[in-house]
Amino acid sequence: MLKSFTAALALGLLVAGAASAQDKPDKKPAKPVAATTTTSGDDRYVGYYYPKPSAVENYESTLKTIDGVDRPQRVQFVTVISQGTLQSAYRVPYAVFVKGEKADRLIIVGLAHGELDTVYRQRALLANMTTMARLSPFFQEHTVAEDSTFFDLLKLLGFSSVTITDGDKSAHQVVIK
Repeated sequence: MLKSFTAALALGLLVAGAASAQDKPDKKPAKPVAATTTTSGDDRYVGYYYPKPSAVENYESTLKTIDGVDRPQRVQFVTVISQGTLQSAYRVPYAVFVKGEKADRLIIVGLAHGELDTVYRQRALLANMTTMARLSPFFQEHTVAEDSTFFDLLKLLGFSSVTITDGDKSAHQVVIK
């Protein structure tokens, strides 16, 4: 059941088109916490998948991780998203994958020079992912969609962080709490 739930969620994020409005639970939106300029010393992916992030931002979500969502569901979620980008009718300028023992670290790497080379472009891509998430029936059912973000979706699915990089010199990391 969780397997089909995860696939449906990922597909819902990829398919454009708003779902019908549903009664939404009374949940307050999360607030971003101030960014810092250091990373944790135990980030073994620095230097392999991305350069040391210039800033690490903490995002505190008021949402709780859905019971029963674990490594296989996170892997399947990202696999379906990646498959959608690979099968897209246009060139998607980034790759999405997970790492970590629990597959709880989402990594987005720019594939073309200059595409994600500033924190502002990186945040813009994350904002686009929020827009896609808000269109999914799952997101509308489990959040107050207009107040929640892509980070809240990641929290629901049990992700601990998302790192976005240009694949060269720039990286930005958001720790999800």
